[in-house]
Amino acid sequence: MHGAGNDYIYVNTLQYNVPDPQKAAMLWSDRHRGIGSDGLVLIGPASAPEADFSMRIFNADGSEAMMCGNASRCVGKYLYEKGLTTQTRIRLSTLSGVKNLALDVRQGKVRQVTVDMGMPVFEDEKLFLPSLDSGLGTFVSMGNPHYVIFTDHLDQVVDLGSRLECHSAFPERCNIEFAQIVRGQGIRTRVWERGSGMTMACGTGACATAVAAALTSRAGRCSHILMDGGVLDIEWAERDGHVYMTGPAAFVFDGDAPLPQ
Repeated sequence: MHGAGNDYIYVNTLQYNVPDPQKAAMLWSDRHRGIGSDGLVLIGPASAPEADFSMRIFNADGSEAMMCGNASRCVGKYLYEKGLTTQTRIRLSTLSGVKNLALDVRQGKVRQVTVDMGMPVFEDEKLFLPSLDSGLGTFVSMGNPHYVIFTDHLDQVVDLGSRLECHSAFPERCNIEFAQIVRGQGIRTRVWERGSGMTMACGTGACATAVAAALTSRAGRCSHILMDGGVLDIEWAERDGHVYMTGPAAFVFDGDAPLPQ
């Protein structure tokens, strides 16, 4: 499945067990020798009483991610259209807490999903040590770390993304966004994802970019985030301080793959 081009392999662990997800993620995500993806997502039973289902995410390098906004939308579509739930509001347990999904269903199909991504965090010593030039970018945690740089040279993501991901300022590494205000259209954003490299889109990255733009008075509290793979609509709501992300999710294909030995 993919959300705005951010593609993952989804496995329903209620039906199929994946005993070594780190190894499977690395093997299956290889775009030349495997299925090809940005990583592996495991859909499972609720891991907390306040949730309905759980989601675990493993990046293409085998590392486990805390949260992925695009993946959570895809999980919502998967659960509904595969008949695992009839509810259009789903509570999904992740490593960064329980996320609430609202499904827009039309004629039995999930058209788009809105995810309550919670409140952004701007200081976290476990994720960010402010040793970078304060004028370079803005740190925003959406349950995972992001560093947003506004620039007219978005192609820098290719050269600087990998270096900044592993900068000493980020003890747990970091997702890096390069963003540009496009008047009348939205915010053009390119992403270097921690553990996956360049991706077509990043849901938490879109949220972080919208929050950073509002913080620095570059935009209001509602933004269209224009990513390589599509558009995400982000609202940083004044009513509760939460960030709400709305966007599409799509099936690509179903298939079988051998478990790694």
